[in-house]
Formats: sequence, structure tokens, C-alpha cells
Amino acid sequence: MRVERWGTETVGVWDGAVLDGAGAAGDLVGAAFSVGVEWVVLPVARLGADFFALRTGVAGEIVQKCANYRLRLLVVGDISAHTAASGALRDFVREANRGRHVWFADTAADAVARLGGTPSRRPGGKAGAAAPGDD
Repeated sequence: MRVERWGTETVGVWDGAVLDGAGAAGDLVGAAFSVGVEWVVLPVARLGADFFALRTGVAGEIVQKCANYRLRLLVVGDISAHTAASGALRDFVREANRGRHVWFADTAADAVARLGGTPSRRPGGKAGAAAPGDD
């Protein structure tokens, strides 16, 4: 997990294996605690197809594990194809975005704006540089 500054928040960006099943949530939480962040950023490219099929329970497991450990979750990237195919997922995303602990954003810039800041210099990049999920 990479630690980056997104606006006014320090976040952990998941750069590990694709999260796609049993144990994925534990790996994510363990990595977040090892770097000491409150926000975990999950780029869509790091999420397996099962995350978007709510009946599998993968999304629920990840969200619940983060909630149990008081981690806030930010999924970044275009998921419009998934929400177009699933009314349940569309409803889940809409409800999550109304809350304070799990958010979905199309781009890193949208996420930073939601976090209440402006893009800052990121390690290895320049101010406003594209972040995971922007491609």
C-alpha cells in the first residue's frame, strides 16, 4: 500500500493483488494499519469482478471489515458498466455516497474534491498528476 497525500487527507492507495475473494478484506485492513491511514483508496483496476456482483459478498466483506476497524473506503474509477448492469449495485453506490465511510468516485480529482481538498504533490508525480483510477 502506497501512502499519498490527497488534498488534506493522507490516504493509503491499495497497490497489492486484485481483491477478489476470501481473505482480501483482511489483507487490505492489515496493509492500512501497517501504514497508519484512516482512508483506503481502492482503484477499480484492483477490484475483481466479484466485487461488483453483490451476491458474492466480496464487496460486503470488504466494506464491513473496513467499518469494523474504523477505516474509510474510497473506490476510485469508472464503474458505470457495472452499475448499468446491476440495479442493486447502482443502489449500493448511491447509498454509500450519501454516507461518510464508503465513497465511490469516477476520478482521483473527484475523490480529492470530495475529501475537501485540492490535489497536492504526490510522491513520484507532479501537482494534479493522474492517480490510480484516472486511466
